[in-house]
Amino acid sequence: MSDCVLFSEIETRCGRVIARATLNAPKALNALSLDMIQVLSKQMDEWEQRDDVVAIWLEGAGGKAFCAGGDIVQMHKSMVKHAGQGRNPFTEQYFAEEYALDYRIHTSRIPVVVFGDGIVMGGGMGLLQGADFRLVTPRSRMAMPEITIGLFPDVGGSWFLNRLPGRVGLFLGLTGVHINGREAVEIGMADRMVDGDADNLLAALAEQDFADDATDNRAVLYRLFKQQAADMSELNQPLIDHLPQINRLCDGESLPVVVEQLLSAKDRDAWLDKALGNLERGCPQTAHLVWEQLARSTYLSLADIFRMEWCLAVQCSLHGDFREGVRALLIDKDGSPGFRHRSVNDVPREYIDGFFECPAPKHPLEAIDS
Repeated sequence: MSDCVLFSEIETRCGRVIARATLNAPKALNALSLDMIQVLSKQMDEWEQRDDVVAIWLEGAGGKAFCAGGDIVQMHKSMVKHAGQGRNPFTEQYFAEEYALDYRIHTSRIPVVVFGDGIVMGGGMGLLQGADFRLVTPRSRMAMPEITIGLFPDVGGSWFLNRLPGRVGLFLGLTGVHINGREAVEIGMADRMVDGDADNLLAALAEQDFADDATDNRAVLYRLFKQQAADMSELNQPLIDHLPQINRLCDGESLPVVVEQLLSAKDRDAWLDKALGNLERGCPQTAHLVWEQLARSTYLSLADIFRMEWCLAVQCSLHGDFREGVRALLIDKDGSPGFRHRSVNDVPREYIDGFFECPAPKHPLEAIDS
């Protein structure tokens, strides 16, 4: 569908152009379909060939979400169709094209601005974290909630979670806890909190004087977003308040040790109870994948991380827990997934090692950094 992403251009007073892309699936909270990925990738190709485009602005339609994640309903259909076949053509293509888009946003020669208003989860986080300017608002709610469905924090999660302070990245991956815009700025998952009016920000951008040099234009954008920064003091920051406790509880030599420390924690309040409830009810396979992806990616390049994550994601689509997690959450909505393992102590090491093996004869992201 050609209108799954809306495109427009805003002419600045100096004659240059701000390119605007709007994810347009508000009923699905702008969850990324394969069509959306392909249309956006094609348009970015065209914009990057032009000298008059000085910034790319990416947002979501509907006022509730920037992007709530990937199209896991379509993935579930493909996993049911190809169960037991050893290959899943749809998930192989979907994750390859999604990760290639995320990588190009990370490496775009044109500054990319993502307006992360409302819900930003999963695939939406992949788009946001690749941007030069990651804008959030007082309404932003962000998470990597894959622990609930048997996937793992993908779309570059191995990259950006590993760059958070202390053991916050591990905690976010294991619990899928939601954070607000203020917390995102404080821990480095967003660059600036602004108000919730995209049109006003774009009008201010149109009044700026841009140049031919991308570095100079990044400086123009930086100064404007600094001037437009919103007051964050009214928002609570429970994640920040719990940082010492998080760092202590996530300090362990193995995943079972860390999970035991978390689930037996004393002095738990409502916020921590909710976070740890996600872990306790979540997928043991995912918990191990979170632990391993962060450990194995510490010194990998960004391109190698996306290649690793493609293997993990496609392998998840070939194993039952991902299919079962999506069924319980979104298909039958019974909230009672029957995951393969009862606890993290029951998951064999060799079982997790198999997720890091390439499931295809040739890796589709082999050349993304060439």
